[in-house]
Amino acid sequence: MAIEETLLKILACPEDKGPLYYIEDRGVLYNPRLQRAYAVRDGIPVMLIDESRQLSTAEHDELMALIAARGIKPTFDTK
Repeated sequence: MAIEETLLKILACPEDKGPLYYIEDRGVLYNPRLQRAYAVRDGIPVMLIDESRQLSTAEHDELMALIAARGIKPTFDTK
């Protein structure tokens, strides 16, 4: 189940308040600045730092390649 577009546009990382990348088929919202992934369960983002997962460099590189290849945009623009 996907996150609603209106909700997606306002989601920010609870730790650094920056934008996230939603990778729907992986069920995660990803913060590349902190290499932290937040789970999405049944279309509901779990935005708790304690429940997030710290990714390894290899996992980070894999997700960044996926984001680039699919042209995934951040949840909001910081400019």
